Amino acid sequence: MEQMTAQPDTELRPRVVEAIGTLLPKVLKREVPEMPEDTRLFDDLGLESASVLELLMIVEDVAGISVDAQELSLDSLRSIRTFADYVEAKQAEGAL
Repeated sequence: MEQMTAQPDTELRPRVVEAIGTLLPKVLKREVPEMPEDTRLFDDLGLESASVLELLMIVEDVAGISVDAQELSLDSLRSIRTFADYVEAKQAEGAL
């Protein structure tokens, strides 16, 4: 019998990056310029810890994952890229 392996969601990263870009102005309660993936969430945008939780909850819905906020490291939140990498890794782990 052939064992089935979950296929990665190739559309996940673009959805996550788009969601972050769309939702950050709402989370930050201000306009933000278009942001490349290397935009630093804390240093460039001034994201605060309370805002991180709000953003995380929204991204969980978009990505269909569940994240324990205690396991999320600051390195995962350094930039849009590192956050999208983290979400992709969680989805690949099968954390759906």
